[in-house]
Amino acid sequence: MPLHDVGYRGWDGTLQNGTAAGVIAGTGIRLAWKSRWLRRVVLFAWSPALMFAGGFFAFEQAIEGGSVAAGREAARRLDGFGMVGQLVATSLGGTLDDPEAARRIVWSRLLLAFMRAPQAVLLAVVVGLVAPRLIAGDLRARAWLVYFTRPVSRLEYILGKVGVLATIVGVITLVPAVSLWLVGVLVSPSLSVALATWDLPLRVIGAAAAVTVPTVLLALAYSSMTAESRIATFAWFATWVACWVAHGALTGADLAAATRPGGAAAFESDPFADDAAAFVPRRSHRLGWLARAAGVDDTVDRWAWLSLYHAQGVVQAWIFGIEKRFAVVLAPLMTLVAVAVGSLVVLFIRVDAPARA
Repeated sequence: MPLHDVGYRGWDGTLQNGTAAGVIAGTGIRLAWKSRWLRRVVLFAWSPALMFAGGFFAFEQAIEGGSVAAGREAARRLDGFGMVGQLVATSLGGTLDDPEAARRIVWSRLLLAFMRAPQAVLLAVVVGLVAPRLIAGDLRARAWLVYFTRPVSRLEYILGKVGVLATIVGVITLVPAVSLWLVGVLVSPSLSVALATWDLPLRVIGAAAAVTVPTVLLALAYSSMTAESRIATFAWFATWVACWVAHGALTGADLAAATRPGGAAAFESDPFADDAAAFVPRRSHRLGWLARAAGVDDTVDRWAWLSLYHAQGVVQAWIFGIEKRFAVVLAPLMTLVAVAVGSLVVLFIRVDAPARA
């Protein structure tokens, strides 16, 4: 019987450092993309961009047909798209005499509404489909025996898993939002609009980061705490629902108290309100859902810090320059930082826990 050398063999290749995270991320993305449901959800997540692109086009038609602040006489001269654009402008920023100022306000609020209303909800669904399996699956399959018998550090492993979710989140939030800005530039009367609104893509990146960092880290922290992806999935969606319900209940109680005779006086000492009227519901706007998502309603949400979704919305409004009261932003911002830091600590503790057992 012939004998074969099955021992170690010489290797003449070049060792490359710092690529382990990229390999882990690339493999995770390819495996996740094999899911038919994920592909469908990502495709569906781009569909709201078509509606918002229509808003950009209609607004530019209104500017081209006449000033959005020219009143009823100008409205009669506008075509169907122009009239819709005037309605969008009025809902998002009121009637403004300066078209350039109107463009900045309307574009900022359209982008904020896009990232805050449809994309944030779809993001929670997609992360709930992908994240629970990323680390829980490795724990269940004992893949850590493969990872950590090689020169792969905890940081590289975590960065690789973060890269999987961050890429998917970017495809859902960052890429379509930047594409909307490009659509606005292309349908505007001059490409010089790109120079006038150059900072909006940077604000989009900041707003996307405000969503991505705490969301991705929290989802991975849940995944690292159990080998059963179903438990991590339940914990993820239960957190969003419970926080949303708690926020809605407390906000509803505040609004009910503020609308009673003399009720606003109870909020006069609140450090987050400029005045007691900040808690009184404003008059309804046309396209009210769009106005609320875009930050037109400046009612102080003092319970936003309780809900990850609402905290992200306040911070995003601040990044876009719509919410200028830092006292209102401070508590939601601290919530996002606390979630991100706490989740990162859990990840560093849990990732190589089986190897230390």
